[in-house]
Amino acid sequence: MEETKKFRIAVIPGDGIGGEVVEQGLRVLEHLSKESNGKFVFENDFFPWGCEYYLKTGKMMDDDGVERLRGYDAIYFGAVGFPGVPDHVSLWGLRLAICQGFDQWANIRPIEFLPGVPRRLNHPDVDKLNWVLIRENSEGEYSGIGGRNFSGRGPGKEVAVQSALFTEHGCERIIRFAFDMARTRKRKKVTSITKSNAQQYGMVLWDEVFARVSKDYPDVETDQWLVDAAAAQFVLHPEELEVVVASNLFADILSDLGSALAGSLGLAASANLNPERKTPSMFESVHGSAPDIAGQGIANPIGAIGSAALMLEHLGLKEEAELVNKAIAETTGQGILTRDIGGNYDTVAITDAIIANLAKVKAGV
Repeated sequence: MEETKKFRIAVIPGDGIGGEVVEQGLRVLEHLSKESNGKFVFENDFFPWGCEYYLKTGKMMDDDGVERLRGYDAIYFGAVGFPGVPDHVSLWGLRLAICQGFDQWANIRPIEFLPGVPRRLNHPDVDKLNWVLIRENSEGEYSGIGGRNFSGRGPGKEVAVQSALFTEHGCERIIRFAFDMARTRKRKKVTSITKSNAQQYGMVLWDEVFARVSKDYPDVETDQWLVDAAAAQFVLHPEELEVVVASNLFADILSDLGSALAGSLGLAASANLNPERKTPSMFESVHGSAPDIAGQGIANPIGAIGSAALMLEHLGLKEEAELVNKAIAETTGQGILTRDIGGNYDTVAITDAIIANLAKVKAGV
């Protein structure tokens, strides 16, 4: 009998609805484990880090938090942010501390138009739209370089400097990652998005690296847009999109736009990868902590469950990942929707339906 694979997962529910949606994702993972006939199991350790932890301790996570996470196979993350803690404190103190501490330099954010979800985009072939954003996740505009000075000169005299860092190495590895992903898709195309007309140093470097790397992929079609034009193209000509690669800030913004066009931020999954697998990767839904609906049991768990599917794929459980994605599509196609996408089902009920549909899609009925 084949030995059972054991995956150690560090679970960080975080703030707001983070714990609610992560709980549902873990239910799906546990169901898959039970149905695997001993093929694999998950061993979950929970970490209480987040804004509530900060208000008690003055820290978003323990000083040795990154080192404590290092031995895990993956990190499953809920959300960060809550009233009473400045957003820059919560983000840099937890999520970005993990992403940068583990060099999770590739962020994957799929944009999929699920059946049954009310259309936000007026497009004749909306059901065929399906693209993925590849976000440079380690440098760029979120490098944290800069400072605030001269406040001592009096009111209105302070100066803030925020610098973006673009390295040739960082640009090349994320661009190659995008080209490699394009080769796995039916349509082999990569679109690069910058603002190199106005940002004449870092993003011109990006453009030059993109042009150089593209020569190594003659089988892959290429396209380049400035970010303002790209935002318009997302709405006007989304059929032109397949694999989109962009800097930390631009891909962050455009992925939210894409998710909104697909119906809701609650649908959007993401993976923060260390592709070399030297450190654990982290999987999280794109939406925030949504404190306005926290505790009401109405949060959409699909983004978190889709992120669990990305985690399954990363762990080598590709068949199970595909089953989860098909079960999600089956569920929305049945009209089983949360309030953010026009339905009246709650968080647990949506997950119940997805779990029930796992057997259906596995049987191919």
